[in-house]
Amino acid sequence: MMTIDINAALSIAAAVISLISLAAAVQLYRTVLHWRERCTSLEAILPGLQREIERFASISVRTGRQVKRIENHYSEVAERVDLVEARGPAKALDAAVDSARRGADTRHLTEQFGLSRGEAELVARLHGRKKSA
Repeated sequence: MMTIDINAALSIAAAVISLISLAAAVQLYRTVLHWRERCTSLEAILPGLQREIERFASISVRTGRQVKRIENHYSEVAERVDLVEARGPAKALDAAVDSARRGADTRHLTEQFGLSRGEAELVARLHGRKKSA
């Protein structure tokens, strides 16, 4: 039977531990290299992503402005519809014609009777006082 003295056993154990440690260090080094490459590739993508975010933010701002313009336009249309609904169509138009015959200008017809600018101009041309030359 072979007997191994304690020093030989410790030497073998130290060698095995050293080999395991070396293998772990190599694996750790490979993992660090992999993550370093991954970080580098992600850092290369970041400027493009930032440009895309800025582009979307710009689009969002423009869209917000357009929505605001549409809301403003819609509120003007809603006010105009309210005016048209509030007046009796024939009654208000008759009153606008009478006012035009008395010399009212298009601005007055628009404000007083809720006519559009085109309507007011038409009423003024058809029924307004003739301008002398």
